[in-house]
Amino acid sequence: MRKSFKLENLGCANCAAKMEHDISQLPGVNKATISFMTSKLMLDADAATPAELEPIVEAADAICTSYEKDCHILR
Repeated sequence: MRKSFKLENLGCANCAAKMEHDISQLPGVNKATISFMTSKLMLDADAATPAELEPIVEAADAICTSYEKDCHILR
């Protein structure tokens, strides 16, 4: 499943690159791409339904918050 998410309060391109790398390493994630210019996360995961995708999004949100305290994935 491919899905796009808006990132709220993304303030650093270097942090975005680190977030992208760490999110890509999550189990079930095929590819993660973060565009700093548009503040968007493109997520390609093995999940077949939104319910299966939610734990991945929650883990990705925790990664974002670990690099930038106020950065969150809008759902």
